[in-house]
Amino acid sequence: MTNKTRKLINAVIKVSILVLAAVFIYSKLSNNQNLDNFRQLIGQLSRQKVYGILVLVFLLMLLNWVLEAFKWQYLIRPIQRVSLWKAIESVFCGLTLAVFTPNRIGEYGGRVFFLTPRKRVLGVIIMGVGAVGQMVVTNILGACAILWFIGRYVEMNFWLYYGLCTLTVLYCFFFLLLYFNIRFLLAILNSIKFLSRFRRFFRILGRYHLRELLIVFFYSLCRFVVFTSQYCLIISLLIPEIPLMQMIMMIFILFFIQSALPSLDLMDVGVRTMTATYFFSFLTNNDIAIMAATASIWFVNLIIPAILGSVFVFKLKFFGTKPD
Repeated sequence: MTNKTRKLINAVIKVSILVLAAVFIYSKLSNNQNLDNFRQLIGQLSRQKVYGILVLVFLLMLLNWVLEAFKWQYLIRPIQRVSLWKAIESVFCGLTLAVFTPNRIGEYGGRVFFLTPRKRVLGVIIMGVGAVGQMVVTNILGACAILWFIGRYVEMNFWLYYGLCTLTVLYCFFFLLLYFNIRFLLAILNSIKFLSRFRRFFRILGRYHLRELLIVFFYSLCRFVVFTSQYCLIISLLIPEIPLMQMIMMIFILFFIQSALPSLDLMDVGVRTMTATYFFSFLTNNDIAIMAATASIWFVNLIIPAILGSVFVFKLKFFGTKPD
């Protein structure tokens, strides 16, 4: 294939990505009742307070994805050194591809195509390590929040609840054991015959020891704190009477259920709002405010980054790129 043909195909793919992202984003933002409700609700509040909260939520969004960029930069250090800015570019580019692909699978492509060609398969496996770290945080805190919810709002026999407590502890222990012994996964993958051709790539898992996994876990926990804070700020702005501790627990449950359901990022707003309204109905009757708050966070955390990431799509090199 000639260089001219490669450049043409590169250009076509980039334009296609931008068109698909634009179409999906437009389709979800046009006539979005929840976002309209959010605008109406904040219009009744102090303008200074609203602007202050929205600016803080936006800054937390940037912090969230910068933390993810730090985590990505740290994870791929064993195979390729990249600058923080390059890591940020790849993270935001991945978000642009994620919005129109099932289960955000496009996020993998958006990141690994910033790596040199021979490191891209390794990049996919490494990204999985980071995803598992985030999943462990979400599952452990979510499971504890669900246990709290059952204990508070569901009438249950003492021994049955005690059994649920035991299962929750085992559940959390399983995820911690899985994550901090991730090299065991290498042995499992190597034992699967039809994956034998990828064994040389799986060996990268053996490079992550306790120290590296703790650092990745710390980044994941920091991200969890950041986007929990975003929800707390917006919900407190719209419904200030909800107690903070109960609000946090409901948010943990929301994250837990979201992570368990396969979805398309742009369709995910429906899952978020339905889940949020059900669980927050135990705290408030203001369903419209809850749906509006959830939609606004969805917009800030996924739509705005996807739009920002479209700038970096032009830097993708599908047929090769130079190392940093």
